[in-house]
Amino acid sequence: MLSDQWITASESGDCVEARLIANRVEVRNSKRPAGAIVCFTPAEWRTFVAGVRRGVFDLPELMS
Repeated sequence: MLSDQWITASESGDCVEARLIANRVEVRNSKRPAGAIVCFTPAEWRTFVAGVRRGVFDLPELMS
């Protein structure tokens, strides 16, 4: 469950951070916390996470 505190997606801290604040999910680059923040509604966030789990955003082998 997200909260108003930033949660890092990895133990190393080198990735994205997310938080739930004012009924929106905010995502930022953990290496640039003062940089841009992308905002999602909770429904958009759930849809995005479901797509990630299904592999919708996986890059082709040649790109990795």
